[in-house]
Amino acid sequence: MATETEAGEPGKGKPFKLLGILDIQNVPCARDSVLYGSLGSVLAGFGHFLFTSRLRRSCDIAVAVFILGTLGCWFPCRYNYAKQRIQQRIVQEGIKNKILFESTHLDPERKQISPKSSSS
Repeated sequence: MATETEAGEPGKGKPFKLLGILDIQNVPCARDSVLYGSLGSVLAGFGHFLFTSRLRRSCDIAVAVFILGTLGCWFPCRYNYAKQRIQQRIVQEGIKNKILFESTHLDPERKQISPKSSSS
């Protein structure tokens, strides 16, 4: 029997969680950060192993590059995401105020008729 989320969204199965805590599909920036971190760790670990033939040190470098690469992609992406959300909220509030105050005396774009200009 299908659950509500599976029935509402065809083609989607259970969400993929990394280490049981981070839902890769629904958390913004998580997928890219994990992919870039893992790609960098494989390249760094394998490259270090080819140059030095030291397996343990290569694994240590791969883990370190994974952590640094993932966090290095995660923080700037989340910062930009938060900044974009704030800008989106400001624009939505401005549009709401524009619709609310349009054609009223509180509309800032409506020209105020002053009594001095009519008496010439």
